[in-house]
Amino acid sequence: MEVAELKKTHKLLSEWNYSWKALDKGYTDKILYVNVSDNQIKEKAVDPLMKEKFIGGRGYGLKLLWDATKPDTKWTDPENEINISSGPIGGITQYSGTGKSICVSISPQTNIPIDSNVGGFFGPFLKFSGFDAIEIQGKADKDVIIFIDGVNHKVEIFEAPYIDVQDSHVLGEVLTEMYADDERDKKNIGIVAAGAAADNSLIGMLNFTFYDPKRKLVRLKQAGRGGIGSVFRDKKIKAIVCKIPGVKGNLNNVVDLPAIMERGKRFNKEMRELDDSQAEMRTKGTAHLVNIMNDYDLLPVHNYKYGSHPDADKIHSEVWKTKFTQGIPDGCWIGCNMACAKGVDEFELKTGPYAGQKVIVDGPEYENAGGLGSNCGIFDADYIIESNFYCDTYGICTITWGTLMAFVMECYEAGILNKERTGGLELNFGNAEAAMECMHQLARGEGFGMIAGQGVHKMKQIFAEKGWGDPQFLQDIGMENKGLEYSEYVSKESLAQQGGFAMTNKGPQHDEAWLIFMDMVNNQIPTFEDKAEALHYFPMFRTWFGLMGLCKLPWNDVEPANNAETDEPAKVPEHVDNYVSIYKAVTGKDFDKKEMIRMSERVYNFQRIFNLRRGYGTRKYDAQPYRAAGPVTAEEYESRQERYDKQLKEIVGFDPETKTTAEKMAAMRKYRESQYEQLLDAVYKRRGWTSNGVPKIEHLKDLGMDLPELIEVVKDHQE
Repeated sequence: MEVAELKKTHKLLSEWNYSWKALDKGYTDKILYVNVSDNQIKEKAVDPLMKEKFIGGRGYGLKLLWDATKPDTKWTDPENEINISSGPIGGITQYSGTGKSICVSISPQTNIPIDSNVGGFFGPFLKFSGFDAIEIQGKADKDVIIFIDGVNHKVEIFEAPYIDVQDSHVLGEVLTEMYADDERDKKNIGIVAAGAAADNSLIGMLNFTFYDPKRKLVRLKQAGRGGIGSVFRDKKIKAIVCKIPGVKGNLNNVVDLPAIMERGKRFNKEMRELDDSQAEMRTKGTAHLVNIMNDYDLLPVHNYKYGSHPDADKIHSEVWKTKFTQGIPDGCWIGCNMACAKGVDEFELKTGPYAGQKVIVDGPEYENAGGLGSNCGIFDADYIIESNFYCDTYGICTITWGTLMAFVMECYEAGILNKERTGGLELNFGNAEAAMECMHQLARGEGFGMIAGQGVHKMKQIFAEKGWGDPQFLQDIGMENKGLEYSEYVSKESLAQQGGFAMTNKGPQHDEAWLIFMDMVNNQIPTFEDKAEALHYFPMFRTWFGLMGLCKLPWNDVEPANNAETDEPAKVPEHVDNYVSIYKAVTGKDFDKKEMIRMSERVYNFQRIFNLRRGYGTRKYDAQPYRAAGPVTAEEYESRQERYDKQLKEIVGFDPETKTTAEKMAAMRKYRESQYEQLLDAVYKRRGWTSNGVPKIEHLKDLGMDLPELIEVVKDHQE
C-alpha cells in the first residue's frame, strides 16, 4: 500500500485543537498531557513553583512523574509515564549542542526513575509546537500514533492498523514520508519510535529521528538507558510524530540574541582551529576515544576483566575514520558545528531480516565500539557496525546490550552457561555470529535472546535460582548497579570513577561524572575529600545540561587553546562562562556558576528522594560489583600481577612475596572495598546527606527544597 493510502487508513481516535503562542524566554509554560487509555488530550499550565525549582528537561520530567505515580507504581501500570522535555536553552540554533531532550519514566530495569538524554529533532520541535514537555500516561488496546501538529495547532491520536512495520529505521522513513508535504518539508518532522526487540525485553530504548538533507535520509538518535522503549511499547504506542512549519530566527524568543551569537561564533572558531589536533570529533565522533582508552588500559575487554588488547587496532579510531562518510555536516540538531553524529553510508547488512540491504548506520559511538566490540572480545569493525544498526532499529540500548552480552560470554566460559542452556548458541568471547543471532532471537521473541533481554540484574537471579552458578561470583562479575548495566570504561584503578558510576541516582552511566583522567592519570584529586568534591561538582554540573536541553560534548571535548593554563582546567572555565552567559541571554535572569550548581542540586536531591520514596535511595543501593573495583579471578590478577603486587606492597602494606594468588587477591579485595566505603562516607558528607545516603533536612532547607512532600519521605531517615 502506498504511503498516501496508508494515511487514509488511519482511524482517528481523538482530536484536540489548541491555541498556540510564541515562546517567551525559552519557555511556553504549557505541558501537553496525553492519556492513551481513554485518548484524553489536554493542556496543563506549568506551576510557577515547578518552573522555579525544576527548570525544565530532567527536572520537569521527574516532577511530573512524582505527581502522577505512587510509591509502588509498577513500570507496566497505566499510571506510569513517559515524559519528554527539553529546557529553556534547548532548540536555539546559534550555539552548538542545543538539541537535546530528556526522557523520564519508571524503569523496567531499576524500578526507580530513569532519565535518558537524546538528540534529534523531536525535543525542540515539541517546544516550537507550544509545549515545554509531553506527559504520556495510560495503555492503549491497540497500537496508536500520537501526532502533534505544530502547523495547524492540533493533537491527534490515531489507530494505524495497516502500518505493519515496527523497526525504527523503516518506521521513521514511512512516517516522515506520510506526514511531510514534500521533500523540503521532511526536515520539519520529528518522530519517536522503538522497535521489535522493545516488545520483548526490559532493555528497550527510544529512537528520535532527524532528517539529513544532504543524504536525503531519516537518521536516528537514541534515548538508550533504562528501558523507556519497553514502557513505550507496553503502552502500545507505535510512534509520536511532531511537525512544525520550520526552524528559523529566534523561535525561543530570547532576551539577548547577539550575546548568544557571539559565544557561538567563538566556539565555532575553536572547532575549526582546534578539533583536528584535540578530539577529531568532526571526523571520528566519540569513536576517537577507542585507542586512547586502550593506551591507558581503560578499554573494557572480556567483561571488564582487562583494559586493553593487542587486537584493539582493528577497531582503532583511524579504522572508524575510514568507515565514516567525511565532509558531510553531521550535527543531530541545526546549528551544531561539532558534527559528531557520524554515519556509515551504504553499509550492506549480512544477517537478520534486512540481510542484503544497504543502510545508513548512525555511529558507532565509542560506547558501541567498546561494548559491542572489545568487551565481548569481538574486534571486527563490520560486526560492530551491523550490531549497532540492529540495536538501533530493534530498539535495544547498545550500552546495555554490550555489557549484558559480555556477562553472558563470561558465564559461558566459566561453565555457568553451555550450549544446552543457551539453546545451541556458543556464546564464548569473540563469537560474533552467536552474539548477533542472540539479538535477532530477542527481536523475534524467542530462544535465549529472551533471557538476555532481561538484563544483567535479572539474569543473575535466573542463573542463581536454576543453580547454574555461585551467586557471589555472579554478583562479582555482573556489571550492573541498581539494575542498570555499566557503560564502557574500566574503573578499577580510579576510585573516583567507581563512585562516578555506582553513586549515580539512576545507575552507572558516564553522563554524571567521568573522572578517570583527573584521578588515575593526572592524580589531581588524591584525597578522599578531593574525590568527594569532584563527585559533588561534576554530577551537579552535568545535571544542569539535562535541565537546559544541552549536549555535554561541546563543553569539554574541544577546549580553548589556553585551557590548560587556567586554575581549573578540568572544568573548562571559559566554556562554563559561555553557558552562564547563554542562560542569562535566553532568560534574562541574573545567574552565575554558583547558582548553576544549586539549580542542579535541587533536582538531584529530589531524584534521590524519589528513589527513597520507591524503597531505594540508601547506601546499600550504591554498592558496586567487585569487578568494577578489582580482579575477581586469578587469571585477571595475574594478567596485571606486577601492578597489583606493587600496590599491595607500597600502598596496602601487604608483602606479596611468598603469598598465593588467592591470598593476594583477598588482601587486595579487602583494601579496595574499604576504600570504596570511605569514599561513600566522604561523598555523602559533601553532598549534605546522612551516612546512609539520604539528604539531610537542613541541606534541603538550604537549597530551598524543604517541600512538605520531600520532608515527609526523608524525616524517618535522619541521623
